[in-house]
Formats: sequence, structure tokens, C-alpha cells
Amino acid sequence: NPGQLPSPEDPESSYNGLLEAKKTGKTRFIGLTNHKYNLAMEAIKSNLYDTIQYPLSFLSTEKEFGMAKVCEHRDIGLIAMKALAGGLITNAASSFAYLRQYKNIVPIWGIEFEWQLDEFIAFEKNPPLLDESLKEIIKKDRAELSGSFCRGCGYCLPCPQGIPISMAARMTFLAARSPYSRFINEEWREKMELINECTECNQCKEKCPYELNIPKLLKQMLAEYRSLYDKHKENI
Repeated sequence: NPGQLPSPEDPESSYNGLLEAKKTGKTRFIGLTNHKYNLAMEAIKSNLYDTIQYPLSFLSTEKEFGMAKVCEHRDIGLIAMKALAGGLITNAASSFAYLRQYKNIVPIWGIEFEWQLDEFIAFEKNPPLLDESLKEIIKKDRAELSGSFCRGCGYCLPCPQGIPISMAARMTFLAARSPYSRFINEEWREKMELINECTECNQCKEKCPYELNIPKLLKQMLAEYRSLYDKHKENI
């Protein structure tokens, strides 16, 4: 996720290091990963890269999915990272069917458990159709999640106060989309309360590739988490 593309004119640049690796047979292809649309498009149009990796899910904009057509025209591989939006998309079939529309996008699903691997292998053998029921799930998720939400990339870390930002900044969504006992417990309550120690140094805000106002988002998540905790504490 470089802040600017490495210069092919600079013999000491990371790009020329990769080019040397390709020439000597250490790698076959050169790829670039980025979270910022403008830099990703700049890399695509430079014709210097074989693959581009960019966060794409059905929560992405039409403009972002326009990358697929440009990459296809230039014979560049397009890898969709965070195809499940960092775990916020919980219906795998809807995401699989949506991305399947783009023949030149290869998703990274972020598989954590063996049963998830089995699920995606089954989808490859028998792809789910993007029918009205899946479209309704996508519509509902977009209404709830589209916009300024944390993707959990982790570039904001480490936090000087020890706040687990990449989880805390999307805690409400995680707790609502998983069995709540995973997050509504004493362990996570203590971690969330660390948000009170935030000094608003803005290191996280400056490092966020999505330019989120993380200190503000954390305070919002803490308030919502406390409400959820109070609601379920008798069952803990």
C-alpha cells in the first residue's frame, strides 16, 4: 500500500527490485496492492504491473468496479481483497454470486475456518445464482454498511494506547453479524473501554487509507457497544 508509486526511473526503487527479481527468474509477475482508488488506477494505466490488488466487494462503488473493464482491456489481473469486507459481509453466497459477474476478478475471501473453505469449494462446483433473494441481501447490507465504515485493514495500528482499532472501529457491525457472545463479554468490554484512553493523537487517522475520522468513529462505537453490553449482560 505505497503512498505513491515507486519510480521505474529510480534504479534503487522497489519497482526495479521487483523487475530484477523477474529478470532473474525469482518471480514470474509483478503486482501492486493499494487501498486508494486513484493510485490503483495510476498503477493500472502505467502498464508496469501484471496484477493489481484492491479492496472490492458488493459494497464497492460502480466507479471502483470500473477497474475491471480497464484491467481487462490492458490484460492486467485484478485481485479483489476483502471480498467479504473484512468479515462484515456474512452471506458468502451473495458475495460470490456478485463478484462472479466479473470474469477477470479473482477474489481473496479471507477464509478463517475449514468449513468456510468447504463452502467456497462447493460454490466453485455449483455457483449460486444472483437471484432476487441474494439481491435483497445485498441491498440490505449496502443500506447498513455502505459509506464510511472500517474495513479492518490494520494500517492504523499500533495504537499508543493499546486500542485494538481495527476491531473496535467496527464493533457494532461485528457484534450484530456474529453470535453476540463472541464480542459481548468481559474480555471485549475491557478492550472497548480502552477507547476512553484515546488522546486523539490522530496517528491512526493519518495512516488510514480510507481517510476515516477514527477517533470520532471509536467514540461512536464505544457508546453503541455499551448499549449492546447492557442489553445482553444478564446472559454473559
